[in-house]
Amino acid sequence: MRYRTLGRTGLRVSEMFLGTMTFGEDWGWGAPLDECRKLFSAYVEAGGNVIDTADKYTDGASERIVGELVKADRDRLVVATKYTLSRDGSDPNASGNHRKSLTQAVEASLSRLDTDRIDLLWVHIWDPGTPVEETMRALDDLVRAGKVLYVGISDSPAWVVSRANAIAEFRGWTSFAGVQLPYSLVQRDGERELLPMAESLGLSVAAWGPLAQGLLSGKHTRSTPTEHTRIRASDVSEQHLRVARTVDAVADELGVSSSQVALAWLRARRPYVHPVVGARRLGQLTDNLAAADLRLPAEAVDRLDAASAIELGFPADFIAEQRPFVYGPVGDRVDWA
Repeated sequence: MRYRTLGRTGLRVSEMFLGTMTFGEDWGWGAPLDECRKLFSAYVEAGGNVIDTADKYTDGASERIVGELVKADRDRLVVATKYTLSRDGSDPNASGNHRKSLTQAVEASLSRLDTDRIDLLWVHIWDPGTPVEETMRALDDLVRAGKVLYVGISDSPAWVVSRANAIAEFRGWTSFAGVQLPYSLVQRDGERELLPMAESLGLSVAAWGPLAQGLLSGKHTRSTPTEHTRIRASDVSEQHLRVARTVDAVADELGVSSSQVALAWLRARRPYVHPVVGARRLGQLTDNLAAADLRLPAEAVDRLDAASAIELGFPADFIAEQRPFVYGPVGDRVDWA
């Protein structure tokens, strides 16, 4: 597995992150500890170094399991977790991105992870009830205290991330180094605003749901879904099935699995995108990890792009359409930086 710096920091992170929402059986569909240990070992042996969890995953069991697994080689691994989601449904301050919620959540995560610092702390989702200035200053305080090393944000509008980083840079606070968002061949709406923003600001992208809950693994197109499938056939649109069948066809031509094709597509043109791969069984994960060695032919990438294309809408499509009017005939002879 290859490595890339996280955003505009010097932290080296592997091209795939290990997602651990499946660590623990508290939600009824996750993996037991023994299987988690196998998943973790396979990922680390493949060269992966980013373990991505959250305080809410499997009601805290995921963090406890991650803490146990990383302990033997803690300094070599990048432990990432998240905060924002409610820890107590009866307490209005037990959720959100404000300083009190952040402080309490981080202390609880440090305890469950049994570690003295969080390498990468993600804001789990945008909280419109908290001023972004408060969040950024509170995050910076934790970085200065050594409890958090780097910060990122998940599931947030592009304008919020841009504004947050502009404020942080102006005031000398720690900026977001990366963003998390759902991104796959059947969910490409991040290309409208979030991915262009990330590329412009030099942010890394952690792509969660890269296999669309198993749809792009061939689960609905090559076989009958099992009882553990988190999406029902009735919830899958015909367009998404067409995309999945195209993935299957490309995979068959290349002699690889559908999952590997779907994951390889994510990084084919955007090396700053890091798929977050998670699994309940070792076989699933080892198959996914093999995508790190797969380089799709340009024709295959074009074919997948065409099958899954979306309209970018306003303003992106309008700006592109107006280029001749805006720049005149000479515009075609300008090489844009």
